[in-house]
Amino acid sequence: MLLSDIVLLDYKRCNRRPFLDFYGDPSEQEETREFLLKLREENRNQVLDILNNTIYYQLETPSEDWRNRGRETLEMMEKGVDCILNGVLWQTGLSGWNIPFSVQETVTLLATPSLLIKQPGDSIFGNWQYEAVSIKLGRRPKPEYKLVASFQGKLLSMIQGTELVNPRLILKSRSEHSVNLNLWLSRMEETLTAILAMLISRQEPEVFISRQRCSLCQWQGFCYEVAQEQEHLSLLPGVTPSRYEVLKQLGLTSLASLAQGNEQLLADNFGKSIASDLKKQAISTFYKTPLLKSGSPASILETIPTAPREIYFDIEAEPERNLDYLLGVLIVDYEENTETFYPLVAKTPEAEAEIWEQFLDLVFLDPYAPIFHYSKYEAETIRRLATLYNTSRKQEQLLQKRLVDLHDRVTRFLILPTENYSLKTIAQWLGFQWQEKGVSGEQCVCWYDQWLKTYDRALLDTIIRYNEDDCRATYHLKTWLVNFLSSSSQIWKDK
Repeated sequence: MLLSDIVLLDYKRCNRRPFLDFYGDPSEQEETREFLLKLREENRNQVLDILNNTIYYQLETPSEDWRNRGRETLEMMEKGVDCILNGVLWQTGLSGWNIPFSVQETVTLLATPSLLIKQPGDSIFGNWQYEAVSIKLGRRPKPEYKLVASFQGKLLSMIQGTELVNPRLILKSRSEHSVNLNLWLSRMEETLTAILAMLISRQEPEVFISRQRCSLCQWQGFCYEVAQEQEHLSLLPGVTPSRYEVLKQLGLTSLASLAQGNEQLLADNFGKSIASDLKKQAISTFYKTPLLKSGSPASILETIPTAPREIYFDIEAEPERNLDYLLGVLIVDYEENTETFYPLVAKTPEAEAEIWEQFLDLVFLDPYAPIFHYSKYEAETIRRLATLYNTSRKQEQLLQKRLVDLHDRVTRFLILPTENYSLKTIAQWLGFQWQEKGVSGEQCVCWYDQWLKTYDRALLDTIIRYNEDDCRATYHLKTWLVNFLSSSSQIWKDK
């Protein structure tokens, strides 16, 4: 059995994934997502950027031959090489590890720190030893990063025959963090113990769907089908892993039981507000009907303006470049009965300033038209671009006052029978369909990067179509909201 630092990382993100990697049917896996490949490439570039002007050794053994890569790493450590890129550390057997049960199967532990850096100190090699450095794209030192670094640090200390040396994390901002092994070693070994117990017993962990953590996993589709078949509560908005554990203790593990559950019992465990939202969400989903969360229909309608001309706004961005490369604007003119889409595209990163000016010119053609969007990102982007390109404070304030965030209105006032509150999920529930099937904002990021390398117009056209559909989906949602709230308001009056 081969247990690597990658297995440890995957387990902390989802305990089900390592089980499926070991025992699942490979044909059920999806292809590695292009966005994940892009993130890996960004991490490689991040490491090389940190190594700029540093002499380092790169292993020559093929990457799939981890045994010989480990032997080559050891040879370089014995020679006292100053820095080793992606060195391989491995140990067969669990001697020296705090595992509270015997394991009959042979276990090999494998780690690949981003860097092994030579430091003063005594080891089996001489008067030097090595420090493990883990370089991650994250912006903060997440617990899973620290667990992986602890695993690498302990394995390194056993191989080089030294006392434990605290490993180091380097993050996206180049911030550095020393991982305290006195604190994290026991946690890491508890995690390693749990992984071994799961794999030895072959006890498949319960499925749990999390949009954020599952989105890049190759088992996502398979697990999603399992969750749907089970009508698993993780498909219900608001049911987090910790809340699910409490619901299990209360015996509320089905949609029907939660919809019919005692609200006071829920309030005793979650607080009144969360309890009310969970129960209403279960009722909405169980009966497949939208519900009011708070406020009267008339009062909610007052927060959603209707005007002769309305603007629907959506952005495509490249986070790694801190670039907003497409400002999509759909102008709906009710008097002229027209719908016109304007894709303002930065064909190069340097053109961002130009499309920002085009955007300002366009939206101020009618300074009274409300600007509908779906998330906080559009307001934050307007603030960023206005500051970056010296837009007057007054002009920015006028823009901000016109913004109407439909995500805020939906999540603040309504409960919908959907698995999440993303624009795509809600719009599809309402019957809207995107022209490009299976495309996401993450995929568009990859396509834009390819565009910058190839200038293949087909890539840009596909992104533009996707963005236009986002704008039209926002329009579709706004129309539904007004109709739904208007009819609900009439029912309220009739009561």
